[in-house]
Amino acid sequence: MATVHAPPGPTPAAASGRSLGKVVVSWITSTDHKVIGKLYLSTSFAFFLIAGLMAMIMRAELAQPGMQVLRGDKGPEIYNQLFTIHGTIMLLLFATPLFAGFANVIMPLQIGAPDVAFPRLNMLSYWLFLFGGLIVLAGFLTPEGAASFGWTGYTTLSQVEHSPTLGADMWVMGLYLAGLGTILTGVNFITTILCLRAPGMTMFRMPIFTWNTLLTSVMVIMTFPILAGALLMLEADRRLGGHVYDATSYGPILWQHLFWFFGHPEVYIIALPFFGIVTEVIPVFSRRPLFGYAGMIAATISIALLSMAVWAHHMFVTGSVYLPFFSLMTYFIAVPTGIKFFNWIGTMWRGSVTFETPMLWSVGFLVTFLFGGLTGVIVASPPLDFQVSDTYFVVAHFHYTVFGTVVFAMFAGFYFWWPKMTGRMLDETLGKIHFWTLFVGFHTTFLVQHWLGAKGMPRRYADYLPSDGFTTFNVVSSVGAFLLGLSTLPFLLNVLRSRKGPLVRTDDPWGWGRALEWATSCPPPRHNFTAIPRIRSDSPAFELHHPEITRLEFEQYTKQGTR
Repeated sequence: MATVHAPPGPTPAAASGRSLGKVVVSWITSTDHKVIGKLYLSTSFAFFLIAGLMAMIMRAELAQPGMQVLRGDKGPEIYNQLFTIHGTIMLLLFATPLFAGFANVIMPLQIGAPDVAFPRLNMLSYWLFLFGGLIVLAGFLTPEGAASFGWTGYTTLSQVEHSPTLGADMWVMGLYLAGLGTILTGVNFITTILCLRAPGMTMFRMPIFTWNTLLTSVMVIMTFPILAGALLMLEADRRLGGHVYDATSYGPILWQHLFWFFGHPEVYIIALPFFGIVTEVIPVFSRRPLFGYAGMIAATISIALLSMAVWAHHMFVTGSVYLPFFSLMTYFIAVPTGIKFFNWIGTMWRGSVTFETPMLWSVGFLVTFLFGGLTGVIVASPPLDFQVSDTYFVVAHFHYTVFGTVVFAMFAGFYFWWPKMTGRMLDETLGKIHFWTLFVGFHTTFLVQHWLGAKGMPRRYADYLPSDGFTTFNVVSSVGAFLLGLSTLPFLLNVLRSRKGPLVRTDDPWGWGRALEWATSCPPPRHNFTAIPRIRSDSPAFELHHPEITRLEFEQYTKQGTR
């Protein structure tokens, strides 16, 4: 079998010969995109664990009526701080930088680039994200505690008259700093994809994950400056007497427009890269090429465009937006998403599907995200949205959409690319235990919240009365939340065990890898390739590792999807 081998990185023996201090210094000063990507992944996952612990505290509090966990006069205020920072971390300090982590590690490999276009800017972006996130989290160390006005930062709740604390200022400026890092990352990725592709890697030979990274980066530089400007104006109101968001001059509605013009594209900023991950996994374990490559790209472009025109469906109950337009645009954006589902299922249809752990997570993603999309149709209708707005129905819909996308696809990406990132495999048995405990825990937690919302339980409340009739569903939801939290333990054990596992001795341990990252060693060398195979299609690694298939046979294979 013909292959192009690149010398791998330092062996574990060589690495162990270096002092821990030198290893740490080499990591924090590195400009290697793979190292920076791993820093992004590990840091964002650490934020994920912190936010998950906050969620478990909130679910423990809500399991029964009364304040049994966060007791005392400050209990409700601490609850407000927990849900504010939980939502902030999950969206802006976990899901968004997680995209930067996967894109850093994988995207340059997929286009045959030796690194990103601006390596030093890449590292600066990481440090801006890290310190911005730590500033937000450090609000808990101030005397009054962290921000407590909700992760959406609605004025007037976030103005100094209602939230005079230092923790609120740290929330505003920490997010501004982290957002600046995200903007720089978007510029870096766009330049890399447009300028550093290997010879033969045309735009329509790029893997779907790279396409999604490109379009996500475009959305980042279109929307994150809006958030940055809104945050700076809020801080000017708080400390400089800016009066931008005064209630007497429709300031709260202005904040909502600015925030949601960023906020809804942000949902797709965190979704598109993970759509891309699933699109890379499914063809490999279906033993078929992707069904409808061009259609998948067109659907992604449509989502990126339409996401800019649906922000005000978050504002239906304000009475300040034109309901028919934003309702119709929200229905429209379901169409390209449906095309993606059609392509994913079409890829698996009549394929030789096997359910290794990455594929299991991808199927779990399809099921969970589909449920979230179906409830999205409900809240896209203004009359129905009026009934469930600010209830647990919205909480359930949001978690099915975001958690179902990001977390399921994240673990699919971890298990799929772990040998490429580390040179070792993760254990399949532990991976399946991890999947089923998380899958059952997630659906137990959030499915019943739809019914809680339909019964009228408001979100963001720390307590409720026994006579409200919410107790049974809250008990079920809290039990599921603790199972969901415990599901992380098999993954952490798997990661620890993999460090002593055997080294991967092949470029493509899955055997059916298609994109260019499977044409170099596991892990790749500093500059990724010593030689790049001839790129004649969107499946250069498959052509490289299967030379027994002639070019004509390969074209028929690609068109027909046969083995």
